[in-house]
Amino acid sequence: MARKKLAIFAAVAAVLGLSGCSPVDDHDIKRLALPIAASDRTDTMWDLWLGSWIAVLVIFLLVFGLIVYASVRYRRRSDDEIPSQVRYNLPIEALYTIAPVIIVAVFFFHTVTAQNEMLRKVENPDHTIEVVGSKWQWAFNYVDEKATTGTDVFDVGTPEKPAELWLPVDESVRFNLMSPDVIHSFWVPEFYFKMDVVPGRQNSFDLTPTREGTFTGRCAELCGLYHSRMIFKVKVVSRAEYDAHLKQLQADGDVGAPKGAKEAREIAGLEKDGEQG
Repeated sequence: MARKKLAIFAAVAAVLGLSGCSPVDDHDIKRLALPIAASDRTDTMWDLWLGSWIAVLVIFLLVFGLIVYASVRYRRRSDDEIPSQVRYNLPIEALYTIAPVIIVAVFFFHTVTAQNEMLRKVENPDHTIEVVGSKWQWAFNYVDEKATTGTDVFDVGTPEKPAELWLPVDESVRFNLMSPDVIHSFWVPEFYFKMDVVPGRQNSFDLTPTREGTFTGRCAELCGLYHSRMIFKVKVVSRAEYDAHLKQLQADGDVGAPKGAKEAREIAGLEKDGEQG
């Protein structure tokens, strides 16, 4: 009975303690160390993150409570009487085996569910951006923006001068990821999302930025010598500012696709005559 009460108390304390947390709170602790959310996919990841914290706290409080209980209840006494032993207790050993399996299975189920929701496609995204990660820079091609510029335009950067990715707030975007050399990883922490950029394969995902601001994106895959300098700025702005930026790129002559993007469909070191598959 004492153990049941302790478990109930631990669960209630964990839920109450975390019930005031939010992914858009200004306080780091109330966001559970996550950045302030800035996309429509953050709620799904937040629910998984919050549920994980609740599960961890419940298990921690339960285990810690049992340790304290055992230490006090069975502390050494003057009569030196040894407490009854529970070695080879089949029900307890079965519990030790089954409980972790159940916990892992629950975590796995919710992780897969969250992953499916995060990867859900938008039927007709408002914008399409081709992201090219290469050693060691990023390039962003704004494709199908003919209503604004009449042609494709691009942003490109270097390790010395990182690229900028401009996005319109509250409008859906499809990101197509490509690499001509090694595996990179496209990551914007405020979007609660990252995806590998794999040579010879085009990965893609959709999301809608929900908060204006300037964020720092980075490569989250160890990709070589200048991996730490492979960063980029993300500017989420109004549609008018976004269109003005595209027109400025056109005026600067950044039209078509940069060299890295053209080569992104070819794997470095392989011939073009069929070895890529």
